[in-house]
Formats: sequence, C-alpha cells, structure tokens
Amino acid sequence: MSGRDVQDSLEMLKSRLGEYYKREESLRWEGSFADYLEIVKREPHVAQSAHARIYRMIADAGVDEAGGRRKYRFFGEELFGLDETLEKLVEEYFHAAAMRLDVKKRILLLMGPVSGGKSTIVALLKRGLERYTRTERGAVYGIQGCPMHEEPLHLVPHELRPAFEAELGVRIEGHLCPACQQRLDEAYVGDIYRFRVERVLFSEAKRIGIGTFSPSDPKSQDIAELTGSIDLATITEYGAESDPRAYRFDGELNVANRGLMEFQEILKSDERFLWHLLSLTQEGNFKAGRFALISADEFVIAHTNEAEYRRFIGDKKNEALMSRMIVMRIPYNLQVSAEERIYEKLIRQSDIAGVHIAPHALYTAAFFSVLTRLKESKKQGVDLVKKLRLYNGEAVEGMSESDLRELKAEHDDEGMSGIDPRHVINRISSALIRRDADCINALDVLRALRDGLDQHPSITKEERERYLQFIVLARQEYDEIAKKEVQKAFVYSFEDAAQTMLNNYLDNIEAWSRRQKLRDPITGEEIEPDERLMRSIEEQIGISENAKKAFREEILIRISAYARKGKAFTYDSHERLKEAIERKLFADLKDVVKITTSSVAPDETQLKKVNEVSRRLIDEYGYCATCANELLRYVGSLLNR
Repeated sequence: MSGRDVQDSLEMLKSRLGEYYKREESLRWEGSFADYLEIVKREPHVAQSAHARIYRMIADAGVDEAGGRRKYRFFGEELFGLDETLEKLVEEYFHAAAMRLDVKKRILLLMGPVSGGKSTIVALLKRGLERYTRTERGAVYGIQGCPMHEEPLHLVPHELRPAFEAELGVRIEGHLCPACQQRLDEAYVGDIYRFRVERVLFSEAKRIGIGTFSPSDPKSQDIAELTGSIDLATITEYGAESDPRAYRFDGELNVANRGLMEFQEILKSDERFLWHLLSLTQEGNFKAGRFALISADEFVIAHTNEAEYRRFIGDKKNEALMSRMIVMRIPYNLQVSAEERIYEKLIRQSDIAGVHIAPHALYTAAFFSVLTRLKESKKQGVDLVKKLRLYNGEAVEGMSESDLRELKAEHDDEGMSGIDPRHVINRISSALIRRDADCINALDVLRALRDGLDQHPSITKEERERYLQFIVLARQEYDEIAKKEVQKAFVYSFEDAAQTMLNNYLDNIEAWSRRQKLRDPITGEEIEPDERLMRSIEEQIGISENAKKAFREEILIRISAYARKGKAFTYDSHERLKEAIERKLFADLKDVVKITTSSVAPDETQLKKVNEVSRRLIDEYGYCATCANELLRYVGSLLNR
C-alpha cells in the first residue's frame, strides 16, 4: 500500500470516529420534568417497564413466520437450531411479562449444557439493549443525578398517579430512591418541577442499565456488590449511615435498574445473595443499608447447568426461591445444518479463520455431534440416523410431519447432553496443528474427534464406546458424500445430464400410462416405452416390480400438480426420484471414475480427465488443490474396495 493509500485509509477511519462521536452527542438530551411529561404524552412507550422494553426490542427487529413457527430476527446470525426454544422464550416469558402477567415477577433461569447458547442469549440481550436505547423507539429517560437513573414519573405523588396514568396512558409503579427523595424533601422543598430529566443510554461498560453479578468465594464476597455500600469518605461529614449522601448506590441491583441484571451461575451463589432476589422479583424492590425498601424495575436473567439445577431443587430450603423462577431449558442444537453454521461462526471468531477447511468437513463433524445428543426412539423402524435426517428437515421415506412431532415429544431432555460445539472446534484446531498444513478435510476432523474422546473430561467408558460407533456412522455418511461429489465432478454438467435423464424417464412413463408409443428422435419410427430404462432408474431406490405402477402414478400426479401451479418439474422436484436419477447416473459412471482415480500410472487421457475433475472441484465445489487431490485419491480407494 502506498503512502497516499495509507493516509486516505487513516483519514477514512478518523472520519468514521468523528461521525460516531457526533452521533453519540446528538443522542444526549436534557430537559425539565414538564418537558418529559410532553414526551410521555406523545410517546407513552418511553415509560414502559424493563420487561416490555426488552420484548419491544426483540419484536421491533422483525419476525419471520414459516411452518406455523416464528423466527425472531433479533437472534439473527448468532444462534442456530434453537428457533423453537427462542420462540418459547419470547412468547411465554417476554411477551407475557411485557403484558404485566405474573411471569414478570419471576427470575428467568436458563438451564442447559455447556456451550449450548445460554451466555450467548444473555450477551445478545445486553448488546441489544445498548443499541436499542440509542434509537427513538427504545429511548429511556431518567432523573438527572439519580444513581439508579430512575423513572421521572416516580416524582408524581401516589394520590395523583391515577389521574396522570389516565391522561398519559401509562402505568406508574415504584417510588423515589433515597437519594432523590432527600433532594425532593430538602433541596427542592417538594417542588418536583425543579428536577431535571436526561436521556439514558444503557452501557454495560459504564454500568448504566446493565448489571452483572458473578459469584465468588462466599466468605470474602460482600453483599455490597449487589446493593451498594456506605461511603466511608463522607460518613463523618453526614454523620449517619441512613443519610443517602453517605451511601454509594452502586451495587449491581442499583446499576441494572430500568434494564437487565445478569446473575451468572446463580445456583453457586451464597444464600444471602439469593434472598435479595425474592422481594426484587415479587414486589419490585430490595433492601439496602439502613433505608426503606428501594424500588427497582429490572429484568433478572440467570443461567446454570443441569447438575447444579438438580442439586438446587433437591434442597427443600430453596423452595421459596424456586417458586420465583421460570426455568427455560436451552438444549444443544439438534439440526446438522444449524450445527455446521455454529462451527462456521466459531471458526470465524478464532485464530484458525484463515485455514482452508474442505467442503463437508464441518458437516461430517456436525453429523457426529448431533448423533451424540439424540435419544433412541421407541418408534418402530426409526434409528438415530433417520431421526437425525428428520430433525434436519430432510425427507425420509414413510415418515411425515406428525411422526416428527411424535419423535420430538418422546424425550423432554433430548439435547441436554452430548458433545458440545467448542469441543469440536478444539479438536479441529488440534487436527490443524497435527497436520501442520493449511487445509484439513473430513477424515482429519473425524480422526481428531476420535482421539479427543479419551481427553474429554466428562465422557464415561460406556459413552466412549457409543460415540466411537457414531464416528463410524459419520465416516459412512462422508464416504457417500465423497463418492457423489467426485462422480458429479466427472459429469461436465451434472444438472443437465440429470434433467435429460428425467425428461427421458417422464416421456416413457407418460406413454406407458396411456398405453401409447413414443417416436424415435432419430429414425422417426414409433417405439414401445423403454421398460428397461424405467426399471433401471426405479430399482436404484428399491421400487419393486409390484410397486412400480403406484410409483409411476405418483410421479404423474406430482407433474400435474406442478403444471397447475405453472411450475416446471425438474429433477429435484421429487426427492426419491432425484435420488434414483443420481444413483443411476453414478452407477453408469462408476467404472470410469474407478479406473481414472485409482490408476497408479495413468495414461495421458486419464491424467487429462483427473486434471479436469480436480479443476472443477476447485472452481465449482470449493476445494483447494490439496483437498481436491486428497478427495480423488480417497474416492479411488473407496471404489476399489
């Protein structure tokens, strides 16, 4: 990069920094209490509760509806395969809490296995609130100088609140914090209009609107971390611990007012910290120092693992606190395609982001991981691989949507155990180091996963044996994918070849069904439908002689349905027929692939073909030169077995 380019780049960065700070400055607002009343009259949502604000934030990001389910865009590109869980979380907790139903008075406890997404959900809510309070829809206002940034409407006397609520269209709950109450009584002599109001921008780093509490040694951890503490520097000046000016309202419960309070590993906390949450959740206040109960409007979210949760509920002393919790299970993802996206995200965030990972390597790892999380079904004819494919949205012969719903209802703890995503990424990193290469393939990943079973701290001997079988199944899955990939690459235009074979098959079954003859495209003579061709395709997917009539009629009905909708019937319009055509193409090509890829001393023609296929794998299928050549050698060995 030239000196001029460097200067231009720096100028661009400085310009963007300037725009950022200018935008932040434009968000600042300060006015009188009367000004704030006008804002509330125009935009009542500025006085909404913390729970309502979070629900509104999620809903404002947009919702996609498909198959009777809702997918909230707020969780976007961070969480995969948890759509049903997130829909339940938003609808059953946030939406209900926003409507001031009883769940508003509950702690939300996310419970699930490690690396299942609990912390990610909390992080998304935190970052979301920081962004949302910088928008007009999410604007928050607080009393200027209040250590808890409290709602300015708390200044309205209780006996006047019904009139204010009716006029403004809001609900006013809570009372002034000790610091603001003292200012009102002593500095402003009861004149609420002397208070100034400012816009509040949430920031975890600045400890505004977002608080985080993490348990540590109960013997040394002070309750002041939650509720604030006496200011020893001013106690001699003000003379009493009950004077708000001699108290620091800087505990996490103070900080999180109007927003979100995260309680990390809540069930590992000492009891004296947990009891403060009882009145906070039920009554909306908590006790601090020598003051009356302090009002707080905040959403409390906590997370824990299943072992801690089981221990906690087994102790009768914890029943009161358990009744104040809504427990939401956050299981591992059970969709292979979504698991693959999780790995892609983790890799982007890691130091191995620049390494080439061969196509299907992450899919193969995901195939293995999801198998470890599934529970055996009692449904006849459904093994774990079939179940995996159904969960992944694939068509499985003889299975329907109702079967899928039954399978999901069989085990309420499915997905609460198994191999976690971070372990897989760790093993991929290990495979890279071991190979000392800039590319790894599916076999490298499977070997690393197999070796890692001995190093996983929580896997029992029985689980290890079971997981080794899943490695075998994942290897078999990859073998089929690899063969298809190479065979497709050998056909210059696979889709065209498949469509041509489909059209030929459809012409023949249509003539067969009408008992008509076909016209030979070369001689022009009338010929009988080619039964040999039709059967050679149908036999690829096990269609028997007795079942061929029903299968052909099903295809013709599907063609008619497509025609009525004005849609073209292509080779992938019918899943089983697509599979049959692919298998037929591959069967016809198998000998050519076998000879070309496995030849020890290829002749000029074979070498030319190998180079063409390798180039196609690189240009069209996402391989690099290293993994393309490895794939060809591997498939050659498979076809020679």
